[in-house]
Amino acid sequence: MINAKFLNNLRQDYQRNESERHQIINISNQILFEAKKTIFALQRQDYKIAEEKFITIEKNFKKLEKEFGQNRLQREGAYRAAAEEYLEGKTFYSIIKNKKILKVKELSLNYEAYLGGLCDMIGELVRFATNQAAQGDFTAVAKIKKIANEIMAQLVDFDFTGYLRTKYDQARNHLRKLEVMSYEIKLRNKE
Repeated sequence: MINAKFLNNLRQDYQRNESERHQIINISNQILFEAKKTIFALQRQDYKIAEEKFITIEKNFKKLEKEFGQNRLQREGAYRAAAEEYLEGKTFYSIIKNKKILKVKELSLNYEAYLGGLCDMIGELVRFATNQAAQGDFTAVAKIKKIANEIMAQLVDFDFTGYLRTKYDQARNHLRKLEVMSYEIKLRNKE
């Protein structure tokens, strides 16, 4: 027979987990939304708004870490997606502000979030380069292409598999777009 006390304990564990899950998803979705708005602000070169949003996002991450701990947070896809989007924005910010890409010391984010965010950031570089080209700043396009090449040269040594392999392949495709853009700019400048 089944022990009623044992089942009651399972029910309590399940309900506690579901409550935590809903809280984590709710805050993570807020972070994700703010991270997307941050990236949009960066594309417009509105650094003040982006910096304010980073502060808000980092406070929410710290709140989650304090309340639930990294082990619990890593089990939720919404949290992992929010961390990756935040790091996409943070690395993009570092690039366009001519800073080094470094670990965010205040937060305990794992390597998958960093690598996924870094790969996705290459796509943001393409958008940024396109905007710069539209404004006639072809030097910026060459600089962005060089940075993207440097990042991809480092990432090739990881020999990614699974999810990160997909992210890497997407980044490689974005790099090709930058190469085509640079090529077309050179052709037009020769005319």
